[in-house]
Amino acid sequence: MISKTKNIAAWVIASSLTALFLFSATGKLFLQPEQMEQMKLGDWRIIIALGEIASSLLFLFPRTNKYGSLLLSSYMGGAIIIHMTSAMSIMMPSVILVLVWIVLYLRNPNFFKV
Repeated sequence: MISKTKNIAAWVIASSLTALFLFSATGKLFLQPEQMEQMKLGDWRIIIALGEIASSLLFLFPRTNKYGSLLLSSYMGGAIIIHMTSAMSIMMPSVILVLVWIVLYLRNPNFFKV
């Protein structure tokens, strides 16, 4: 059982990250498809966006948070690689990845115990 403060913090961070991921997916689908073309991912943008939406929704809810966290960790790892190969800063995807792990820890403290 997690404390009320940790629960509120987890919900605030998870909601913010979910909104960020949904906004990002919307951009991939409708607003900036040319950005995906520049990264040579234009053919994959719909699949990437749908995966981002599904992962972020799994991440939002406590019951499926573990699965969403693992999927978003993989997704953000890919984003870090793309940023590295495109000579872009990896700071933003790295911070988002750490926030995903913080929510995972706040909601599932036993997940990291061996």
